[in-house]
Amino acid sequence: MAPSAAAISPPGIPFRRREPSNHGGAAALAASIDLKTPSKLLSRRIVLLATTAMAGTSFLNPARAVDSWFVAPEQTTAEAEAAVAGHAARLLELRPLVESGSWRELQIELRDAAPLLKQDLYTIIQSRPRDLRPELRKLYTDLFNGVTRLDYAARSRDSVAADDLYMAIVTRLETILGRI
Repeated sequence: MAPSAAAISPPGIPFRRREPSNHGGAAALAASIDLKTPSKLLSRRIVLLATTAMAGTSFLNPARAVDSWFVAPEQTTAEAEAAVAGHAARLLELRPLVESGSWRELQIELRDAAPLLKQDLYTIIQSRPRDLRPELRKLYTDLFNGVTRLDYAARSRDSVAADDLYMAIVTRLETILGRI
């Protein structure tokens, strides 16, 4: 038999039951379920499953949950392949901004062009045969690490580093586009 509330609480401090928050969602569901009461037939696993389902992730296959987050569900591989050239061209058009030292404009354009290219390349890489993916992912990672470093160089107004990083991005972009 379970001990009573009076036996659990220290003397002089009344037992207080935790009230669910008014925020809603998975946290409120988990807080409102009392797992210590034997009359409730819910287990921790069911609560975890319900919380995961409410969060919108795939409980049974976490790798697919990551894929569905990053790959646009309405975008096909053909659409990504058609759009990747235009998005790559937008990234290559940043040369005048690097040369002129227009740092704020460079950051804005870089942050506007890179995510679309990133999504397209990721969609294309995911459609390739499994044995080609590691090499393409390495090129993809190197390319977008360079984009991030270029953003940092623009923020610190380092023209020498920005010029070197831009040239490295051009080389990596040509390499990855040549292999996909």
